[in-house]
Amino acid sequence: MEDILINWSPQETRVAIVENGAVQELHIERTLERGLVGNVYSGKVARVLPGMQSAFIDIGLERAAFLHVADLHVNGATPRNQHAEGHVATPIERLVFEGQALTVQVIKDPIGSKGARLSTQISIAGRMLVFLPQDEHIGISQKIGSPEAREQLRARMQALVGKPEDGGGGGFILRTNAEDASDEELAADIAYLRKTWATIRERAHRSPPGSLLHQDLSLVERVLRDLSSERTGSIRIDSKMQFEVLHAFGEVFMPAATTKLEHYRGERPIFDLHNIDAELDRALARRVDLKSGGYLIIDQTEAMTTIDVNTGGFVGARNFDDTIFKTNLEAAGAIARQLRLRNLGGIIIVDFIDMTREEHKSAVLGEFKKQLAKDRTKVTVGGFTQLGLVEMTRKRTRESLARMLCEPCPTCEGRGQIKTARSVCYDIMREILREARQFSPKEFRVVAAANVVEMLLDEESQHLAGLSDFIGKPISLTAEPTNQTEHYDIVLL
Repeated sequence: MEDILINWSPQETRVAIVENGAVQELHIERTLERGLVGNVYSGKVARVLPGMQSAFIDIGLERAAFLHVADLHVNGATPRNQHAEGHVATPIERLVFEGQALTVQVIKDPIGSKGARLSTQISIAGRMLVFLPQDEHIGISQKIGSPEAREQLRARMQALVGKPEDGGGGGFILRTNAEDASDEELAADIAYLRKTWATIRERAHRSPPGSLLHQDLSLVERVLRDLSSERTGSIRIDSKMQFEVLHAFGEVFMPAATTKLEHYRGERPIFDLHNIDAELDRALARRVDLKSGGYLIIDQTEAMTTIDVNTGGFVGARNFDDTIFKTNLEAAGAIARQLRLRNLGGIIIVDFIDMTREEHKSAVLGEFKKQLAKDRTKVTVGGFTQLGLVEMTRKRTRESLARMLCEPCPTCEGRGQIKTARSVCYDIMREILREARQFSPKEFRVVAAANVVEMLLDEESQHLAGLSDFIGKPISLTAEPTNQTEHYDIVLL
C-alpha cells in the first residue's frame, strides 16, 4: 500500500507518494510556474516552416509554441494517420497559413529554450474517460482485462455515447479505472466532458488569439484523478481550505477516493513524517549512496542523463563477481526510484558495473525492468549493448526536479567545475600582455580574488616580475573579497 501526502501553501503545492516508508514520487507545482500540459488556447499562426513541416503558433506565452504537421487534425484525421493508411500526407503549407486562428492544446511544456509543443487534436481528461471531441472512435486502455472485457466495455460505451444525429458524437478513450465503472458513472463522466467542451467552443468564438480557453486541473485535484489508485491507503493534506475543495471535487468525480481523504492536523509539518525534505535534498545531489556501500553518480545534461554504478566500500559478498552482482541488483531498484523522484526524461544511459556471467546480466536486467514497471510514465528499455551499457528512454512531459528547483551556478556557469587559481593567474598574464600591445598606460592594476592575488605574490611572483620587465610597465595587485576565483579585472592607469 502507498500513502499520499500533500503539503499546500499559497505559493507552492508539494505531493509525495510514500511506499513502505520510502518516498517513491515527488510532484511540485508552483502557483507562478504552473505547467501548461492539457491547457487549451486560442492560437494564431505566426510562421509556417515548410522545411521542418512545422509552424510557430502565438498562444500568448513568452516564446511561440511549436506545431508539427503530425499533430494537425484535419477532417477527422491527422497527416500521421493518413501516412500510416497509405495516403500521401498533406504538407503543412497547404493546411495552415500565417495569421490563421486555431484552437490548440499543449501536449508538452516549454523545456529549456524550447517552446511548448501543441496539437489541434483536443483531448479532455475526466475521471474515467478521455474525450476526443473531433473523433468518433471508442478506444480502450490495453491495461484493461481480456479482449472480451474490452469489447464488452466498447459496446456499453457506444450505447451510452449515442449517435451524432441524436446529439451524441465525439470519441472516448476508457482509462484503466473505468474497468469496473457502472453505466451511471460513465454517463456522468460523458456529460461532464461534453459540457466542458461546449464551454471551450463558446469561449473560442468570443476570445481573441492568445487567450486561455481551458486549464487542466491543479496538482491537488490531479492527486485524486491521476495519482490515487486501489493501492492508495490514505491521502493526507495539511490545508483545511484545500481539504474542503478537494473533498467537494472528489464527491462529484471520485467518490471512492474521497473516503481516503484526511485533513492532517499534526503539529509537525506533514513532510517531516517521512523526512521528505531530506529526501528531496538527496534527489538533487549528484551522488546517491546505496545501503550496501555502493553508490550511483547521476549526471543530467541537455541531451541525455547518464547513471554510473560503483561498488564503493561494499565487500560483503564471497567473491568479487557476487559483490558486483549484488551491487547491480540493488542499484537497479535505486535507479528506477531516482528516475521517478527526479522526473528524469529523454535518453538515459545506465553504466552498471561490468558482469562476466550472462545469468547475472539477465537477472539485473529483469530486476531493472520489474522496478521500472511501477512507473506511471512510459519507459522503453533495451538490453545490454556491446559496451555493457543499458540504453533506455523515459517520456519527458515536464521539467525535471533539478531544473524546476535549481539554476546554473553563477561561479562555474553550469560546468560543474572552476579553473584553478594558477590557471587564472596565467589568464591574467596573457591578458596584460595583450593589452600592453594595444595601449600604453602608466600602470596595470589587477583586481582579482584573494587566492589568485596570493598566488601572484607568492608562487608566481617571479613570472609576474618578468612580465613587468618585458612590457616595461609596473603591475599592481588588489584583492577583492567578493570576487570568485575566475572573476578578475585589469585596470589601465
